[in-house]
Order: sequence, then C-alpha cells, then structure tokens
Amino acid sequence: METKFIELNLKSHIISHGYDENNKEITEEIIVGEFSPKLIAINRIKSLSKKYVLTDYIDGRLIYWEYQESYDLVKKQLLE
Repeated sequence: METKFIELNLKSHIISHGYDENNKEITEEIIVGEFSPKLIAINRIKSLSKKYVLTDYIDGRLIYWEYQESYDLVKKQLLE
C-alpha cells in the first residue's frame, strides 16, 4: 500500500497526552513564531477544522497543528 502525503505550512501546535482521572484532556501548547512546510502522511490525519489539522503522534498522543492554507484548499487536496 502506497503512503500518500500532503504538504502544509504548520506553526504552533497542541499535543494531547491523554486524559487525567477526571477525564480532563492533558495538553501541552507549543508556540512557534513562523509557519514552516511539513509533509504529513494522509493516513495520520484524523480531522480538519478551519484552524487545525488533527494528526496521530507517538505513543497514542494526538497533535492539533495550526495551518496556514485555506480550509477549502486543504479539504480539496485531502478528498482527491
């Protein structure tokens, strides 16, 4: 099976480390000053909002990446 990628300009992100004993999400916010290009395997993408693309990370974690492109452009690329 061939892995397909999408190139996005990504910036700040939020890492979700799971949930505490009260079912509250444990997050870590990483602030980055500039967008930079990154290739993401499409099969790692879980969802897309107007501000964030949610992807798998290591050890069951998730990452909410802030992206620069328009929602409609990214949606179109993912649906091709």
